[in-house]
Amino acid sequence: MTTSISPPDTVPEEKAAGHRMPFWVNQRLGLLVLVIALSVLFGVLRPAFLDQRLVLFPLLRDVATLTVVALAQMVALSVGHMNLAVGRMAAFGAMFAGLGYDRLGLPMPAGLLLCLAAGAAIGAVTGWLIARTGVSSFVVTLAMDFALLGLVSLLYSALTEDAAFTTRPSGIDELRSYSLADICAGPICGSPAVPQIAQFTVLAMVGLGFLYGCTRIGRELLLTGANPAAAELSGIPTGRRVLLAHTLSGLLAALAGFMAAAGTGTFRASIGNDFMLPSFLGAVLGGTLLTGGVVSVLGTLLGTALVGVIRKGLDLLGVGLESLNIYLGCVLLLALSADRIRTVVSYRKVVRST
Repeated sequence: MTTSISPPDTVPEEKAAGHRMPFWVNQRLGLLVLVIALSVLFGVLRPAFLDQRLVLFPLLRDVATLTVVALAQMVALSVGHMNLAVGRMAAFGAMFAGLGYDRLGLPMPAGLLLCLAAGAAIGAVTGWLIARTGVSSFVVTLAMDFALLGLVSLLYSALTEDAAFTTRPSGIDELRSYSLADICAGPICGSPAVPQIAQFTVLAMVGLGFLYGCTRIGRELLLTGANPAAAELSGIPTGRRVLLAHTLSGLLAALAGFMAAAGTGTFRASIGNDFMLPSFLGAVLGGTLLTGGVVSVLGTLLGTALVGVIRKGLDLLGVGLESLNIYLGCVLLLALSADRIRTVVSYRKVVRST
């Protein structure tokens, strides 16, 4: 779903009511077509790409994790902010889960709750600093990124011998290696390509979709991002909404850190090192505005899936890591440019027809 709050003077109400944008301008539809087309193309060039267990399963596991990362960034972007510490918050939250499993012998659900609480707490601190001081979210989250980098590394060195928690509670191995094919309702089983860990992604998407689409708080978050001054004059507690957005961002980042740790089987300080770029790519490609006020939960999933398909396809084609990053950057730049041009041209056609 896409949720937006537009300023009153962007499109005259009487014109907007009588003219709708063409269906082919829908960004989510374009992303879906791209994902399907590239999957077919890579499947033709490398038939192994369509192997459900060896290729699609790890691909979808990565997409599930990175989608939650992108959702964490999307929540911060919804209020016109950004979270440059999303990767470190993931490592911070995952560290508490690993500590709970290794030292306290917690069951998997309790460790997950501890992880989420730690992520929400560090996100709340970040949001409080931004709302209280008025300092740019760029500066505060960048400082938080460096602070957490040192803190997490020090704690792992002090609490572990090999800088990792390796104790795995019952149930976590199933999250790492089991698919929906292992869940059956009578003779009907799920797909072997879809990992069980994707259930966290679905829950996060449903929760955020409900928040932004069906609640007053969600609309206030978007209004805060679209026009903070107008939101303040309207009686919206913008400071508390900023605090809430960063708290949710930290919670989702911690969830992504837990999913990444479950996928590898160990809780390390390096979790989340490569989260920041995918967090922006998935959210922005999906239709979330960097300036705030517009989010797309489903678009974030599709944007992340597009990036994952490109990476995996080019990897199977034998493209080196350096070249892969170059190609990926070019493809994403072209996709963003084409989408922007398409939207502007279509908007002008609608305006001229009025």
